[in-house]
Amino acid sequence: MKHLSALLGFGLLLATPVLAQDEVLFQIDGAAVPFYAPLYAGVENGFFSDEGIEVEFIYAGASDILTNIAAGNVQFGFPNGDAVIAAAANGLPVRVVHTTYQRGIGALLAKAETGIDSYADLAGKTVAVTSYGSPNYLQLQVGLAQAGLGLDDVTVELIDTGAIVQALQSGQVDAIVFSELRKYVLEGAGVEVDMILSNDFLPSFGNVVVTGARLLEENPDLVRRLTNAVTRSYEWTMDGNIEAALDIAMEKYTPTWAEQKPALVTAFEQTFAASVWRSALTDERGLGVADLAAWQANADILAQYDVIEEAPDASTFVVADPKTIGN
Repeated sequence: MKHLSALLGFGLLLATPVLAQDEVLFQIDGAAVPFYAPLYAGVENGFFSDEGIEVEFIYAGASDILTNIAAGNVQFGFPNGDAVIAAAANGLPVRVVHTTYQRGIGALLAKAETGIDSYADLAGKTVAVTSYGSPNYLQLQVGLAQAGLGLDDVTVELIDTGAIVQALQSGQVDAIVFSELRKYVLEGAGVEVDMILSNDFLPSFGNVVVTGARLLEENPDLVRRLTNAVTRSYEWTMDGNIEAALDIAMEKYTPTWAEQKPALVTAFEQTFAASVWRSALTDERGLGVADLAAWQANADILAQYDVIEEAPDASTFVVADPKTIGN
């Protein structure tokens, strides 16, 4: 009987159902790169599964992500804030539910030897962006306009995310408008680079978590759990685990970047953890909160320079605090 009871007890353990996980597609801007290490670490550390979520990362350009979100093809996206504003201005039902990057990370990068240290210096030059729907293309337009130039004054080339930095390094183009973080990568390769931060003339936001208006309305619990996992992932990374997060990314998601780890650690410590993922507002209220006034200023500037026809009301497409979702 003792053995029978033990067997029955073991059988009951086997019969205990595993809690179901919500399967979600999370579409990230660009390609699999170690700059998204906190999200990758969040999956491997179980932060998403702790929230009952099984996440699959897929990749696309920002404009495609927002189109997919609006159509319900994917549940969550991670595009740049400028692109979200453009989508909202065009009437797409997208909602920012976690302002992950508290400022923009777009930048004009050029080899120091070219002498390009202002947007005015781009006249007659070749400049690369990843697509006409990219946030960097919007930044290029505003930067040129503020310098008294237009797109007709430069040659714009479209180069894929995976090749745009190499195009600058090889001299295929004179400058690129991409990410300030690639400055560290180029300098690590021995290339001296001049940089103009887009955020200096177009205060904006980098990658943010977005979802569709319908999903936010119909399943706020899922949205809140997803943003909880994102917050936990970034908190863990910032809490002395930058190298550990990069190790996870390079082992399972971005193995070809392993040799660039020293430059990436510097980028994470000096830029991401210092002033991108955090701000005075997040120090007070927690990661992911949104400064609606800053979002509105971003939209107003894009409208001022005719990048969008009319600035949307930030409060209609940005959630101020992810912790309030569903409450």
